[in-house]
Amino acid sequence: MSRQHLQEPTPESAPESTRSGPVTANRPAPGAPEGAREPGRAQRRSARAAPARAASRGVAAARDVQTGARAPGAWLPAESAETLLVTGFDFLRGEVERIVAAAGGQLRVAADATEAAPFWDTAAVVLVGSDIRELPPRRRAPAVLVGLGGEGDSLWHLAAALGAERVAVLPDAAAWLAEYLSRSRSPEAGGLVLGVTGGCGGAGATTAAIWIAQAAAEWGARVLLIDGDPWGGGLELALAAEESPGLRWTDLSEASGSIDPEQLSDALPVAGGFSFLSWPGSRERQPGVEAATVGGVLDAARRGYELVLVDIGRGTEPLRTFAWDCDRILVVAPAQLKAAVSSARLLQELPPVETALVIRGKAGAVLDGPLIAESVGLPLQGLVPEVKGTANATELGRLLEMGRRRTVRRFAASVLDLLGGDLP
Repeated sequence: MSRQHLQEPTPESAPESTRSGPVTANRPAPGAPEGAREPGRAQRRSARAAPARAASRGVAAARDVQTGARAPGAWLPAESAETLLVTGFDFLRGEVERIVAAAGGQLRVAADATEAAPFWDTAAVVLVGSDIRELPPRRRAPAVLVGLGGEGDSLWHLAAALGAERVAVLPDAAAWLAEYLSRSRSPEAGGLVLGVTGGCGGAGATTAAIWIAQAAAEWGARVLLIDGDPWGGGLELALAAEESPGLRWTDLSEASGSIDPEQLSDALPVAGGFSFLSWPGSRERQPGVEAATVGGVLDAARRGYELVLVDIGRGTEPLRTFAWDCDRILVVAPAQLKAAVSSARLLQELPPVETALVIRGKAGAVLDGPLIAESVGLPLQGLVPEVKGTANATELGRLLEMGRRRTVRRFAASVLDLLGGDLP
């Protein structure tokens, strides 16, 4: 199946612009803007609000367009389809007005948090401009931080400080934002996107992700495992599935717009009872995939599967591109002091979503799991067992065979039990 056949009809395209800049999933280098406060770990684990997360899923329903209303308008019922934009930047306001109109929605604009407070809870989606530094007290986190190309990495630090779920850098992200707003007006249930990353090199994140995916599939869930590391050598090699027919990331490199979830599912290869999307396990240099394409694939995956596991690499680009679309993240670290230090540093690069630690080690390790979790500042969610022969099994593509062992199944079950409340 070609990538063109995967595309869904999309809402009217957002307007083009001559400006250039990063798109929705780039992550900052160190150095927060003046006035932005880095959130504490507790805030990072709870910032993603459920209403906002649900708003990213669904099918668009056309509405009349109302833009530019700074003064309070007519009373709106609790189930409002209105988008609230909080910004004092006239240029940014104009850009968002055109995007909301293209999406067939209604827009209310407030110049600051005080003006926005009466409409915050009833809005279907809350957008916050990059000029905003304070939010109304006791309100849900904004869905999207909206900025302009040229503002640079500071947008991502500000998003983390405000607890925003996503960042849209205009005008490059205009089409993505129009589609996001269209879906938000009629949300439907979707699957959980769980990211898995290593707290240090060689932590065993890929192994843990495969075993969790295998166990979830055996429990009867529709599962997709996504290779989020283009430099990792190819997830398909660890699954011994390089010859399995189906799409790889390179086949989606030029995809754009909305992707049909059923067609995506039908086009992906299967191993161990679950679908997977891998980078090719070859020596050839592979073309990159734009962040907007990754967002489209993950959105379709969320709508087509009950559990989406993303094996996120530790490199800067994988963290920027994949981590910000995850609902929850597991950090895998060996039971070592050095790994604990590295994991603590990694937290500063992760988005403000619920994050937990998984320890890899043998029973009776010098540093036990609870102690490492306390030092890192994350709750402990499981223990990946040290199974003899795992390294050789990875090289030979036999991880699925090892996944049937009792200790491995016990680990995977402990993770899935804790995720039970978040799974559809």
